[in-house]
Amino acid sequence: MSRNPLLETHDLPPFDDIRADHVVPAVEQLLEESRTAIDQLANQAQQTPPTWESFAAPLEAVNDRLSQAWSPVSHLNATMNTPELRDAYQACLDKLSAYGTWVGQHEGLFHAWQALKEGEVWESLDEGQKRTVDNALRDFRLAGVDLASAEKQRYGEIQARLSTLCNQYSNNVLDATQAWHKDVSDTAELDGLPQSALDTLKALAEAKGVEGYRITLDFPSFFPVVSYAHQRELRREVYTAFVTRASDQGPNAGSFDNAPIMEEILALRQELARLLGFATYADYSLVTKMADSPAQVVDFLDDLARRAHPQAQEEFAELSAYARDELGIDSLEPWDIAYASEKLREARHAISQEQLRPYFPAPHVIEGLFKVTERLFNVSVEADDRVPHYHSDVRYFRILENGTPIAGFYLDLYAREGKRGGAWMADCRVRRDTEHGLQLPVAFLTCNFTPPVGERPALLTHDEVTTLFHEFGHGLHHMLTRQRIADISGINGVAWDAVELPSQFMENYCWEREGLDLLTHHVDTGETLPEELLTRLQAAKNFQSAMGMVRQLEFSLFDLRLHHELEKPSAADIQALLDDVRSAVSVVPKIDANRFQNSFAHIFAGGYAAGYYSYKWAEVLSADAWSAFEEAGIFDQPTGVRFRQEILEMGGARDAAKLFEAFRGREPSVEPLLRHSGIRAA
Repeated sequence: MSRNPLLETHDLPPFDDIRADHVVPAVEQLLEESRTAIDQLANQAQQTPPTWESFAAPLEAVNDRLSQAWSPVSHLNATMNTPELRDAYQACLDKLSAYGTWVGQHEGLFHAWQALKEGEVWESLDEGQKRTVDNALRDFRLAGVDLASAEKQRYGEIQARLSTLCNQYSNNVLDATQAWHKDVSDTAELDGLPQSALDTLKALAEAKGVEGYRITLDFPSFFPVVSYAHQRELRREVYTAFVTRASDQGPNAGSFDNAPIMEEILALRQELARLLGFATYADYSLVTKMADSPAQVVDFLDDLARRAHPQAQEEFAELSAYARDELGIDSLEPWDIAYASEKLREARHAISQEQLRPYFPAPHVIEGLFKVTERLFNVSVEADDRVPHYHSDVRYFRILENGTPIAGFYLDLYAREGKRGGAWMADCRVRRDTEHGLQLPVAFLTCNFTPPVGERPALLTHDEVTTLFHEFGHGLHHMLTRQRIADISGINGVAWDAVELPSQFMENYCWEREGLDLLTHHVDTGETLPEELLTRLQAAKNFQSAMGMVRQLEFSLFDLRLHHELEKPSAADIQALLDDVRSAVSVVPKIDANRFQNSFAHIFAGGYAAGYYSYKWAEVLSADAWSAFEEAGIFDQPTGVRFRQEILEMGGARDAAKLFEAFRGREPSVEPLLRHSGIRAA
């Protein structure tokens, strides 16, 4: 039998060797071996009182071996999707779900963890070990270990089905995004688009052997069209295709419709929650978060909406008046919003994303990001191009402290066919003690920026630079951890509504002179961002900030209420709830065909179910944390060291609220968020 690289031990994934036909055999063998090892550990714990060394550490090793095989497969499925890999990935989901249910309901394993908690060794465990034990016991109950056998079986069936449905939802969004394109031969039709966007559309056409320009629904193509194209009909066509993806509406109506999948996902989630004794899925979801109850979350979101909504209405009225008086658009339609907003921003602040692009060549931005990190946290970053990659765009870097490697990460910046949209950080390796020594953390950092065209480097928008800093903040949380237990290492064990704190915190360096001097380097002249442009950029920071805030509140309230109020929702119920939320908080028009929910992958395929509010919840924490740097200096080393020690290094070893209070010296305040966001009702 030929070798299977997924079954071998590697410091880093052997991307050169992994093929789709390796996936199923590797997963099947690892699951079988894991079951055997877990049964042995549970039996052993029955015979002899378990200790950390005899039970918890070897169990972690079993889990990590499976994780090291699956993490590159999952990552490739998201970034290098092919029919063969998709089939292999799909074939494993039921097996992994069944295994996860079996582990979560393994009474012998549960009793072993209980014995650790109740035994003589408890007092000798350190804080992180105790936290791990408590989390494990909580998670066993959330996995139904206390249920009767018939209910346990039903729990397993629900989890397996949800795993399949969420993957299908994600596939439908990807397929719907890639199923639509528009080829344009007459450049007059693209009037208004900046040269960088035209170059991108031309490269997309050339890649398919087509003359002229190709518009797709990938963000680097879609966004410039709706933001800059003078031809209103073109904006309408592209916008409509985008907001009807994976639905019963639009140019590919019914082809990849996620409506029945959403209905089944939501019904199964509510059934799962009730099976475990919770009133709703939202109640179940919040057990592992900072927020205490759905009511507390709704009150938090409603309070922000109350403060932001009047200002958002003013901003939209101003935009409407500008569009009417200056652009000749008597009635703003959804496909006019980005276009009119960009024109108003330019008119008021004499600045645009395109104007800034030449100052942000990707290689220099990356170098600047590393310099910011080095100054803040006393580490250095260096490239290692010898590491096997899965695509020519991808680079590997190491983080060093005093010349010694402490972590690594893969950086995958550009949009391409077969790559899921959006930006994210994922675990490749987690920091933990092994029998061979310390395993260093490794991250996958993935974005979908406009790729380079020809010989020139990719030129990023300021928004893209901010996204890069955001994802790198997640990466730092994962990579600068000091924890040596997988379940509390990095972002593991961190309350979901606190996990955005480091990522949102890092974004602030994209708005300050000291940070921008490290990031900007004009592609032709080499100059940093001129003072005049910086002044305009900062003045425009909170342009339409209230409109932006109510948009995020719309998504958050929709998600929370969806998982708290609807029992077995139909597609019509889901739409009616979204319409109700919009009527309360939204200020911009919507078309009847808009099916935003059908591509809202964050909550239907991305782990944010009944948790999308976390972005705003964590923004309160990040804004307040940043205010400590405003007081001391944005590169103040003692403050940076404290942030690293109290937040980044601690991972999930302690309650997130306690970590924040240790850093800030008090409970968080919402006022810095309102001030930083330019919400006048602060």
